[in-house]
Amino acid sequence: MASSLKNLSVFESPVHSAEGMSFGIVVAEWNSAITGKLLEGAVSLLKKQGCKEEDIMIKHVPGTFELTLGSQLLCENTDVDAVIALGCVIQGETRHFDFICHGVSQGLNHVALEYNTPVIFGVLTTDNLQQAEDRAGGKHGNKGEEAAATAIKMVALKNELSEN
Repeated sequence: MASSLKNLSVFESPVHSAEGMSFGIVVAEWNSAITGKLLEGAVSLLKKQGCKEEDIMIKHVPGTFELTLGSQLLCENTDVDAVIALGCVIQGETRHFDFICHGVSQGLNHVALEYNTPVIFGVLTTDNLQQAEDRAGGKHGNKGEEAAATAIKMVALKNELSEN
């Protein structure tokens, strides 16, 4: 469903407990007014679901394009259960937007499959600043919370299947 019709912070199914789980969050510094709110939303939801503060590792990268390598470095050098990549790309006058969005989505997918670790795409790809604000704690909720809930659910799924 299009997010313009929905609050991103209302989940259709319950979010599992995050107790005992660890998360890496890679957040882009570019568009920091937006990405900072995404980060706040993600951390808040993780804590609300029982994740301890010391089990949340936050790393900053210069821009959204760098989220891919930042996520890979977390997968290679830590034992986090999942990585949440938070960024914001706002459409401009050139095709730069298309290249960044495509590269990041493909790159994060590749990292997840390469490291068998949930890597969550918490990147806003909007037409304008207002749409980004609406999705970073505004009238459509907070994509950071949605990304954190997705991370928890994917770790729970991985844990469930590895027990079998």
